[in-house]
Amino acid sequence: MKLYGYWRSSSSWRVRIGLAIKEIDYTYVPIHLVDDGGQQHSEEYRAMNPMRQVPLLQWEEDGQVHRLAQSMAILEYLEEAHPSPSFLAESQARRGRIRQLAELVNSGIQPLQNLAVIQKLKAESDIDARRWCADWIRRGLLAYEQSVADEDGPFSVGDRPTMADACLIPQLYNARRFDVELAELKRLLAIEEACFDHRAFQVSHPDEQPDAAASR
Repeated sequence: MKLYGYWRSSSSWRVRIGLAIKEIDYTYVPIHLVDDGGQQHSEEYRAMNPMRQVPLLQWEEDGQVHRLAQSMAILEYLEEAHPSPSFLAESQARRGRIRQLAELVNSGIQPLQNLAVIQKLKAESDIDARRWCADWIRRGLLAYEQSVADEDGPFSVGDRPTMADACLIPQLYNARRFDVELAELKRLLAIEEACFDHRAFQVSHPDEQPDAAASR
């Protein structure tokens, strides 16, 4: 199994967390999103993923090569193909709640602060791109904080990390990169602390990836 990704990509990090939770071995293939004009735009990579994004998961099954893009689709595949340990929940209602929180980040925050958006804003407007992105990040994280206010467990939903946490933790990392003030998000910071006591979040951290040092 191969994972094409970028060390600081929050979507790539989600998938690394999922693979680590399920203890699945894989080969990491770095795709630098800036060098060479963005390696995701290369002809070779576009042939594998026409959206020119990371992550991309590749594996062989019954002699056939399979490729899957989009982090949420990859996480759902991993859950179905390797159901234990699960990063969902036993009840349908709880599974729905986990997916809601994951999509709050995946659909409600991340697309509005990714590299392509920043590059477009800088090239075609006078908008302060970082501040614009930071406003959307803050709005989304405030919504997440409110959404998990009544949860009793140490994680977003329950007493073990789920798909929701795999989306939240990279987004908190990005929030700091955009200088978003997090002090008032006490529940999210407590979830973050619980997650980083878990090995899956430690080994998947951007700083632990082979392409991290070369990108600084």
